[in-house]
Amino acid sequence: MSEYSRQEVAQRAGVDPDYVNRLVELGILTPAAGEAFSPGDVLRARWLQSLERAGVPLEGLAAAVRDGVLSFSFLDVGAYDRFAGLSGTTFQQLSAQTGIPLELLMVVREVFGFAEPHPEDTLHHNELSVVPLLQLQLSKGFRPVVIERWLRVYGDSLRRIAEAEAAWWNSEVEMALVASGMTEGEMLQAQADLGSQMTPLIEQVLLAIYHGQQEHTWSQVFVEHVESALEQAGLYRRLERPPAMCFLDITGYTRLTEERGDAAAADLAARLAGVVRRSSLEHGGTPVKWLGDGVMFYFREPPDAVLAALEMAEVVGRQGLPPAHVGIHAGPVVFQDGDYFGRTVNLAARIADYARPGEVLVSQEVVDAATGGPVTFAEIGPVELKGVPGTLRLYTAHRPA
Repeated sequence: MSEYSRQEVAQRAGVDPDYVNRLVELGILTPAAGEAFSPGDVLRARWLQSLERAGVPLEGLAAAVRDGVLSFSFLDVGAYDRFAGLSGTTFQQLSAQTGIPLELLMVVREVFGFAEPHPEDTLHHNELSVVPLLQLQLSKGFRPVVIERWLRVYGDSLRRIAEAEAAWWNSEVEMALVASGMTEGEMLQAQADLGSQMTPLIEQVLLAIYHGQQEHTWSQVFVEHVESALEQAGLYRRLERPPAMCFLDITGYTRLTEERGDAAAADLAARLAGVVRRSSLEHGGTPVKWLGDGVMFYFREPPDAVLAALEMAEVVGRQGLPPAHVGIHAGPVVFQDGDYFGRTVNLAARIADYARPGEVLVSQEVVDAATGGPVTFAEIGPVELKGVPGTLRLYTAHRPA
């Protein structure tokens, strides 16, 4: 474990050295032999100053610690080591040293979950770990606006993970410990000890899932590159009876999650799964995977995909769920590990994104394969889709009046 001097504690905690001396005098910080302080002492100094500024008397906190009513010893467990400290470098200084635009560097603080900083604010040590990648990206010509967008996606996604983790930790660990008869101080220590055991395993799970998502996404990109190369070489053969990929998404799922929480969103997803699975199977479809706010399906026959989509959109509405919007595209797909890859999959997802609430939107390829069936189509004209070059002719599907 790292050891710090009084001066280092003050710097890393962002407090005055005299404040560290005051905490030692009150018995809140107790340095080891040789005046050695721990990472936990850095966290104690930071939080105690914030509590005092909020109106909590420091002497009262010290008395609570002496009497055993309150304990900050849980901050010494290994799981908290990673949070210890401010660097000695400001955002402005780091920008001048590295050439990274100041505005981009300041985004780093926000994606770490904190308020927008001032240029003269000091970076946390953890924030410095982002700098080498930013330097590499910029040196390779990455646009700052793209880097910022990527950082914010990371920040938002990991914020939701951390908040969900904190919610189940409170209900399954902290509340359970208090209910067992522990005092608040005993609970804080016990939960910290468990956290030290569990945190490495949680990080292992996060990294494994991330690698799995990378494999899937990179496989999709690889297949699309192969298809593009074959098409440019004139070797990409059009199928006479192509299968269809269908994406059904629920409108307003993200807003529902934010307003009512993950539990309500999970309940909605479960209800959606029961509704759409039945309809898809009745029409020869296969639910491939659940995507939180929607479902991906494979259909051997495009006409069946359209009929199933229309039925699913109607049933979703009758069940009182938020309206669904559906996109369908027909074409060759690559099957691997129970999943489907290729341009057809990507286009179906993009079409679903473009569809309006309650609408079933299909490509020209689907119309060509479904002509003469019990469904009518109305062209909405050439459409530009995000991430798709050129324009596509898209159609809304309707049951005959």
